[in-house]
Amino acid sequence: MQAEWEELARRNWLEESEGQCPIPPSISPAEKGYYFNTNNPYRDWPNAFAEGQEKAREGDLNAAVLLLEAAILQDPQDSEAWQVLGTTQAENENEQAAIVSLQRCLELHPNNLLALMALAVSFTNSGMQREACDALRRWIGHNPRYKHLVLDQRSPLQGSPATPRRGPHTSAPPRCELQDVLLLFQDAALLNLDCVDPDLQTGLGVLFNLSSDFDKAVEAFTAALSVRPQDYLLWNRLGATLANGNRSEEAVEAYTRALELQPGFIRSRYNLGISCINLGAHREAVSNFLTALNQQRRSQRCSHQQMSANIWAALRIAVSLMDRPELFQAANVGDLDLLMRAFDVDDA
Repeated sequence: MQAEWEELARRNWLEESEGQCPIPPSISPAEKGYYFNTNNPYRDWPNAFAEGQEKAREGDLNAAVLLLEAAILQDPQDSEAWQVLGTTQAENENEQAAIVSLQRCLELHPNNLLALMALAVSFTNSGMQREACDALRRWIGHNPRYKHLVLDQRSPLQGSPATPRRGPHTSAPPRCELQDVLLLFQDAALLNLDCVDPDLQTGLGVLFNLSSDFDKAVEAFTAALSVRPQDYLLWNRLGATLANGNRSEEAVEAYTRALELQPGFIRSRYNLGISCINLGAHREAVSNFLTALNQQRRSQRCSHQQMSANIWAALRIAVSLMDRPELFQAANVGDLDLLMRAFDVDDA
């Protein structure tokens, strides 16, 4: 149980998740195809993409996933549908499906900046640093405002101690890749001294998280929020960064703000529960986990096995910390109704 908690706490941003698309850790998501839900009631639904987008905005994430999958089954070459499916799967605590979806989007539309940034975040959350750095470098390289910086960095005239020139048979060791991409983003930030580019600041926040410089990551996400104060994704990323920097009380405030803006944001609900455990607020943690699981169940009528495995694992830990063995058994077998009654969680 302790090992399980340490792993969940370490991967605080967004976790691998539910059983729809299980991928062993040894296999890259890129090596697996996307696993569509069987018996999709929206399979031939007209306007499935538009309705899927609307469901995602409303916070009904599982219904949104089904509609977006239907749209893709109707038109597998719809890169925008793959992009929205990827970002929705990430919000729904299904990181691996998000990665596969976003990669498919980029195969169809390589310069989709939204997909590249979302993919970098998902790779970061999955502990795939090299892939995250590559996605962020591609983001800079395809961004009309900054792509010249990538060309400059590749130029042999631009050699410096920070980015040394390399011969034809040498390559940057893995530890240098992060620093190289961080320098690119910092150079790009210098082009915006009179304004804030929230997307660039998001990339900086991701890179500072990768380098465990959480204070600078907080500054970057805060700068992005100064331009987009209603962006619930940014509030969640700020919360996760604060939590990673052992600032759980501030993290709770950020997660709470994200949920005020988007009550159906399952990932942020889960992250809030994790921070509650860190603060010793075990009952509040359980309440948040049960709410998240019930949201998944209600919107898709899915079984215990189809709900987020990470949320169930965190719920078992929180219940065990309350020394309620009879309720731990209920969590172990997935009796959501019994747990909701025991903890007086509203089914609305």
